[in-house]
Amino acid sequence: MPLAWLVIIVLAIATAGYVVGRSRALSAAGGNARGLHSLPVYYGANVALKIIVPAFGIMILWLLAQPWVIERSVATIIPDSAVAEGSNRGLVMAEVRRTASGIVNAVASGEMSRDVAEEQPGDLEEFTQRLKDAGQVVTSTLSAPVVAAAQRYNVLSATGALYMAGLVVLASLAGLVFGISESRPDFRARNVVEQGVRALLIGAASIAILTTLGIVLSLVFNTIEFFRLYPASHYFFSLEWAPSFSGRGGSSELGVLPLLWGTFYISIVALIVAVPIGLFAAIYLSEYASHRTRAFAKPLLEVLAGIPTIVYGLFALLTVGPLLVSVFGDGGLLGVDWQGGGRAVITAGGVMGIMLIPFVSSLSDDIINAVPQAMRDGSYGLGATKSETIRQVVLPAALPGIVGAVLLAASRAIGETMIVVLGAGAAARLSLNPFEAMTTVTAKIVSQLTGDSDFASPEALVAFALGMTLFILTLGLNVVALYIVRTYREQYD
Repeated sequence: MPLAWLVIIVLAIATAGYVVGRSRALSAAGGNARGLHSLPVYYGANVALKIIVPAFGIMILWLLAQPWVIERSVATIIPDSAVAEGSNRGLVMAEVRRTASGIVNAVASGEMSRDVAEEQPGDLEEFTQRLKDAGQVVTSTLSAPVVAAAQRYNVLSATGALYMAGLVVLASLAGLVFGISESRPDFRARNVVEQGVRALLIGAASIAILTTLGIVLSLVFNTIEFFRLYPASHYFFSLEWAPSFSGRGGSSELGVLPLLWGTFYISIVALIVAVPIGLFAAIYLSEYASHRTRAFAKPLLEVLAGIPTIVYGLFALLTVGPLLVSVFGDGGLLGVDWQGGGRAVITAGGVMGIMLIPFVSSLSDDIINAVPQAMRDGSYGLGATKSETIRQVVLPAALPGIVGAVLLAASRAIGETMIVVLGAGAAARLSLNPFEAMTTVTAKIVSQLTGDSDFASPEALVAFALGMTLFILTLGLNVVALYIVRTYREQYD
């Protein structure tokens, strides 16, 4: 049964339960709502909650657990001979999942009959070609163990979906019966419904916390696993990034310092561009611009925030990079040979700074406008000019919020990837020259996780170590900035 139909069935049972529960409560009170403890709507809602919460809870847990259980069961039937040299069982399972999905889609599109899909094929090349004709991405020729495992995967998935549908429907019916039995005049339906809704709201609010906790634990466990394969001292103190994962990472040079330097260097260049322009734009829009000019300029400025980062990356690669080479390169307008190619720190940092201008200007503008007008009037009453009022009254009052805007822009810069890949290159080096190519931590995370590498391999685990390093640094940066803001706010108050 398709999942959408199962959801519709549960909602239909809940709707029927709502109507029956409400009607039963009214009939038990002789048709007079005043004889009930709660309004009739609460009795119907109580029945609906008794149906929806257990049914959807079982469905979510089943959908989360089923793939893990099926993969563990299918992995046991794959012989060791099916794992090629230089590969691992995780890569084989990835091929099994692709093949299983291809078989299902081929049957659905009519390229393959159900009988052929469930039988071991005699001609593997013909079987593979049928999957390719159905638009599935598979290897050149599938092996017999992979096809058998894919067929077993589909059988277990179909069986699990059938069991889940039956269990969900039974839970819905049981909730229906239990909820209707509670539809008595003396039942405190309102209290139960309000407590249930409160529990649902707490669960919704907990999703963000649990998601953050899951991300942190994933980073921690995979980082620990990486440091079991590679010395932590080399990772933190080596000055070279030269990955070569032969011998389980022992022959690699995975020093993170060049990547961190590239990350902060490009981010600093971006902030040098974004903070002055964005802050000056905010001061003009909030203090000097007319209402007509502000209504036109601010939305136009905020359009920059809606441009995809890949577009900024192409702008850096195709426009800004060649332009800088024509100025600072060999034979350029200045007659110097500083920049040898279009990809450089200044290219990525400059374009990233343009991208960050709306973050600084829009937030700073809102913060400056939030400063009470009475403070400005008091300054004018003491004889201060408009510029003196802005420097000595408005900006100090808005400084904590402006620092927050700058920190938001810095976090955005540190986490940027596409502009760095296209505008700064992929070279990991320690250099103060802004006209050289460099790379960042985020760009290396993407490059390490690109492909079919098993997540238990050093090639993938190093990406988690890089992510954990960047997470700790940005967290420390935010804590220090929060301390500075609070200290200044206490002095100002």
